[in-house]
Amino acid sequence: MNNLSQSSTIHVRGLSRRFGSKQALSPIDLDVEPGEIVGLIGPNGSGKSTLLRCLTGVVKRDSGEVRIDGEPLSGDGVNIRRRVTYSPGEVNAYGELTGKGQLAWLLRGRDADTHTRAEEFAKALGLPLDDRVRTYSHGMKRQLLFAAAIAPEVKARLLDEMTEGLDPSMRARILDKLRADADDGSAILLSSHHFGEVNRVCDRLIFIQDGKKLSEESPATIAERARGLATFEYHDALTAQSAHEQLSSGGVDAELRDTRLLVRLAGDDPQASLAELLTRAELPAPSSILYGQLPLADLYRELYGGDAC
Repeated sequence: MNNLSQSSTIHVRGLSRRFGSKQALSPIDLDVEPGEIVGLIGPNGSGKSTLLRCLTGVVKRDSGEVRIDGEPLSGDGVNIRRRVTYSPGEVNAYGELTGKGQLAWLLRGRDADTHTRAEEFAKALGLPLDDRVRTYSHGMKRQLLFAAAIAPEVKARLLDEMTEGLDPSMRARILDKLRADADDGSAILLSSHHFGEVNRVCDRLIFIQDGKKLSEESPATIAERARGLATFEYHDALTAQSAHEQLSSGGVDAELRDTRLLVRLAGDDPQASLAELLTRAELPAPSSILYGQLPLADLYRELYGGDAC
């Protein structure tokens, strides 16, 4: 885990925000270094979007220090928004504008080269820029927002659920673009509900729940912790129930979730434990087994005792 550093591109200390009686963000510290992608992981309402909005000044913070590219956040955040790009979680667009017109509106105040790069990238994604945005699907609108967020030559990017609603192939293209952008020196802070996505592209993961930062992990430490867990999938809940009873009676720690079993593997060699379980004649054969790559919801609940999404 990186030490928190004053020299980081995105530097946050003690950031907090309350809405009425709800503490949306407890004091949070984080840093993102040049060339680094950091992922925010947590359930809906955990504070991820509020955190990103506070960093841009779109939502006023109650306390804390924010510096982006060496510039302190002040006033309404205009000084910061010149140094960062932000893609919101909500997909709001002017339906009567063309795709090109929407890009121009999103990039108002940026130079002509930035507009050109955005249009070129949007066209590369297959977006019909001469069509009105109201004819776009949800995924196409999301791609348009991303094209606007990736085009400016800035040192920091804040991206909220930037691949939500995209098919796997388009998601992979955007992740590749992000990785290349970080390799060129950008500092990227993003939120996502797709653990496979953040595990692939992020250098660090920050887990958030109820506005509190629970911990920071690397993909390597998450993978190591996931080695002790396996998911058995069955065709129906009755068979899953039978398998759960068999394992529980044999002293195996397993949790029933409809047609799935989350199995906690004992011993120093989880793979050997898994292999031994599968040789038990009384155990109904699973239709599929997921080992070491648990869905985010299961992994988050296992590690932190709550739901991820």
